Order: sequence, then C-alpha cells, then structure tokens
Amino acid sequence: MLHDGIPPLRDGLSHLRDGLSPLREGFPPSHGGSPPARDDLPPANGGLAPARDDLPPSDGGLAPARDDLPPSRDGLAPLLGELTRLAALPLELGETLPARAYTSEDFHRLEMDRVFGSDWVCVGHVDQVARPGDYLRTDVLGTPLVITRDEDGGLHALSRVCRHRFMDVLPPETTPDQGSLKRLTCPYHTWTYRLNGEFAGRLAGAPLMNKVEFDRTACRLPQHRLEVWQGLLMVSADPDAPPLGPQLADLDATLAPYGIADLVVAYTERWDGVPANWKVAFENGSENYHHMGSHADTLERILPGKDTVVDECEGRGFSMYTPFVPDMEPPRGPDGADLAGTLIPGLGMRQLSGMTVAGVFPNMVLALLPDSVTFVRWVPTGPVTHDALVTVLVPAEARRKHDFDGYVAASKKQFKVIQTEDLVAIRGVQRGLATDPAPSGGRFSHLERPLWQFQRYLAERLTGEAGVAP
Repeated sequence: MLHDGIPPLRDGLSHLRDGLSPLREGFPPSHGGSPPARDDLPPANGGLAPARDDLPPSDGGLAPARDDLPPSRDGLAPLLGELTRLAALPLELGETLPARAYTSEDFHRLEMDRVFGSDWVCVGHVDQVARPGDYLRTDVLGTPLVITRDEDGGLHALSRVCRHRFMDVLPPETTPDQGSLKRLTCPYHTWTYRLNGEFAGRLAGAPLMNKVEFDRTACRLPQHRLEVWQGLLMVSADPDAPPLGPQLADLDATLAPYGIADLVVAYTERWDGVPANWKVAFENGSENYHHMGSHADTLERILPGKDTVVDECEGRGFSMYTPFVPDMEPPRGPDGADLAGTLIPGLGMRQLSGMTVAGVFPNMVLALLPDSVTFVRWVPTGPVTHDALVTVLVPAEARRKHDFDGYVAASKKQFKVIQTEDLVAIRGVQRGLATDPAPSGGRFSHLERPLWQFQRYLAERLTGEAGVAP
C-alpha cells in the first residue's frame, strides 16, 4: 500500500489510548519502485518507450467493435470490448485486466487522449504556490504547463509554450521547478506574458515587432481548467469537463479531519523511468492485500493487510482504513534515530489509531497518517514506463522545528526500504505481462475492490460505457 513513506510522528503520543503508537516505522510511500530517488520538485515526462506490435490480443468475452474507436494495429477494439465486459462484472466475479491493457501502444495512446488528455489530474499542492508570484512547473498531462498565483490570490494553469516560435518559457535546463516571478519571459526572444487576473497569459511585450503586422492583443498563452480540491491542484485540458468537486463529495468527510489544505510540503521525491505500465504501480498502491507478501517484514508488522476495511465507494474515488497493531513500538530509522513527527491538530481517535488511504482516479493515492499526508501520482511516459511522483505534507509547525531536517533525512532513508520491496513486485508483474499470458481465471480479493472500481472508471473514459454490476 502507499503508506510506504509517510513521515512519522512524535508530539502527543502520550495522548493515545491502548498503547497505540500513531505511526508505522516511518516508511514514506513507495509504490512506483525505481531507480535512485531525486529530491527536486514536480514532475517531468520522460521519453516514450518503443511500441511493441508483436503481441496478440487477449481473447474471451469480446464485445462488438465500435465505429468511433481509432484505427488499430493490435486489436484495440477487441481489447476495449473485453474492458467493457470486465467492468460490468460484480466484485465477486471481478477479473484482472487483460495483459495487452498494460503493454499495447494503441491502448496507451487512447489513455493519453481520453484520460490524461481530458480528465482531471493532480499537479501539486497549494503550498507550492502559496504567495503571489509563485509558480510551479508541471508536465503531468503530457504537455508543458505552469501553475501561477496572481496578485489577487487567483490560480491559473497556463501553457508554457511561447506563441512566437513554440519555445518552453520555463526550460528545466535553466529554471527551477518552482519559484517566484512577476511575469513569464521566454528566454529565446524575450517575449513576455502577464500573470494577473483576467489578463493572465496575455502578451505584455514582444521586442522589435513594430515593423510587421501583429495583433498583440490576440496573442495569449492557452489556459487549462484548474480546481482546488482538498488543497490539491487539479487540472484538466478539457474546457467542458464536469466540475471535479461534486464527483469526489463522498471522500470529503473522510479527508476533512486531516485539513490537507492547511498542511505544508515537507519534501518531494520522484522516480523517473520506472520500467512498468503506470497502472501496475497505481493498482499496487491501491490495495493492502500485498502487505503479507511484498512487505511481510516491514508494513505487515504494523499495518496488517488483513485488518483493512475497504469502504464501498462508487465513482472515481475510493477509501480504506487500517488500524495500527496494538502496542506498536515508536518508529525508528535504520540507525535507531527517532522518526516521530508532529501530530496533525484536531484528529480524533480513529485517525490517531491507524492509516486511511484514499484514491482518486486516474492515478493518485493518498496515505493519511496522524502526522502526515502523502500523495503519490504515477504518470505514464510510455506503454511500459512511468514516473512516480511523491509529495509529503506535514503540519506547518513541524517545518519550523530545529530537528526537521534530520527528520526528513531519516524518513527518506526509510523510504528506500519499502521502494525496493515494491519494485520487485512492480517489475515482476510487468515481466509477466510482457509474455502476453492467457486470462488468469483468478478473482479479486475483497481487499482489491479499488481495482475493480478502477476498471469501471477506465471503461467509462475509454469506451463511454460505465460498468454496471448486475
């Protein structure tokens, strides 16, 4: 599950009942498995892995092809028909997606268009653009964007592609992932764009353009839809996308006690080029069933998967709760250092005594602990590769403490322990999928309800048909 790297807690442990120590051994989230971690901030898309055309489509229970589906070299229509069939099954009969859904180039392109190219996707947290003039660079939608906050506190999601010769106005080679600025200035020919209110993205200056016909007022950086939900920055490229907030109303009560919007960023991590389809990692992060296997000597000892209660959610969000084991020892780092953190104020006994996990389709999972909230996003960079982006949030008071840097360093070290365990599973599953195995004939555990729910979401986005269990 995703609790792999959620910084631990310290203050207020004595207030807990029954000897429950409010944190697991300080393991920040893992799921995404991967190469060495980087400490720099928000996302960047990697190169696409080569497409594979040698794998035959999976068979069984195929729905008729639809005329509005894009042309396919590798049996996309039958694959979507199988997805539609699976999405209509009740949980008790739920089956894993066919292997081609995790390897097909055509299926990947359709996901990039109908999921990441048009649905709501998280790009960060409000603390990353807390003050007027702050910006946050992001590429998680597969297109260069910058999130800005204007002088009136308004937030904007602007294209980073200059309207002159299509240069990235905030190239990663020369500019940090986040910072502060008064205007956006393209470093190529110094065209400048405004950032304030209704004029955000409008051209402010273009030197040496007075000898040509040029309507400056018509020159403007395109904007994307942006909503703030629970303090998270959610962006959509579809101007007609239904508002996100009402779609996640069922999760609001579960998340409200943690006050996510009032938390601050402790640190971020990223793993680029993880060698697996993004859905493999997302599904791994959406269930605790694998604790008894992948994390038998770590997470299972403090957050037993068998004790997880998965809520019966519908739609595009899910949630679950796992209590800490009784009489759990205070969390320690690999060198024995205290990994306790500062408690989030106002939590009740339920929140102090365990971990809540919540997910938002298509690709984000949050792990909520007494001292922190960690959200992880798995961003596709090709049919069989993805980037894993992790953001750890803590109470503002924690960041002001003298030992905060030590706490973060110890938490990051522990992070790698769980990441290594998850990497074995994520890579192993992708190797199995690459063989194009026949349908497994297996069933989902009741602990894997979010995966069954995810199939219904995918079917609706990719085929326009929502799964309805009989």
